[in-house]
Amino acid sequence: MDGLTEAFAQLQRLGAVLALKAYRVPLDTAGTIPVLPCLDHEAMLHQEVQPHLAAYLQLEGSQDIHEVVLYPGSRRVLVDTASTVGEFSDAGHAALLELLRQQFPGFSVRVQGPSFWRGERRVAAACRGQISLRDVLLGAPDDRAKRQVDRLLMIGALMEKESRAASWGVRTVTAQLLAAVGALVYAAFGYVVPQLGEGLVSDLRYAVVGSIGAVFLYYGLKAVQLTEMANRVWKRATEYSVILAERRRLQPSGAAPAAPPTPTR
Repeated sequence: MDGLTEAFAQLQRLGAVLALKAYRVPLDTAGTIPVLPCLDHEAMLHQEVQPHLAAYLQLEGSQDIHEVVLYPGSRRVLVDTASTVGEFSDAGHAALLELLRQQFPGFSVRVQGPSFWRGERRVAAACRGQISLRDVLLGAPDDRAKRQVDRLLMIGALMEKESRAASWGVRTVTAQLLAAVGALVYAAFGYVVPQLGEGLVSDLRYAVVGSIGAVFLYYGLKAVQLTEMANRVWKRATEYSVILAERRRLQPSGAAPAAPPTPTR
């Protein structure tokens, strides 16, 4: 993985690497940077994701925090803004992209924003309601931070249970209600066949049953979305927990507590 080592060294020239998420790549940081597995991709059941390294980066002379993902095999750099919502400014984001294009001239640089389907902005709001990424990376890795992360873990578990209840509710009543409504619609519209004609009545039957089916489909998809959001909250909380544990492990014994983090925007 010489390409990865070189790319990581280039990234370090831009500023402070606060934590790393590695996916199937060996990297020796000499025990100076918190390293954790890339939970989003480790949880996938296929092997189509390329080995990569994601870094939480703070540019030199800036308070902004960014997530930069290096794919040395395909010579790509991805700036993922989903996990750093609220931690950077528009000017800082533009400056990061310009620096990456200068530092990695042979790489393609692109941005991946928050996904609407995954509800990543709502996930970010739920996480920041308990603890911010800035607190995890720059604040003191003390018991207070651990309690905040533990609360976030509980919220993620509760969200998963709520989404499971919604999913089971939709699956339990959908078939029965559609069958009952279909029978009622067929019988009710049968009385107006002489006045409206067989063709129009058939179209009305299909439209009513189809509309009700679309409503149940919508609620089923919302239940799936809630499950995805719950999983992402839980994964984010687990990531925060591992970062704090790694920071405590790497902290020299007798070291003074870290300075309070800069307030988030």
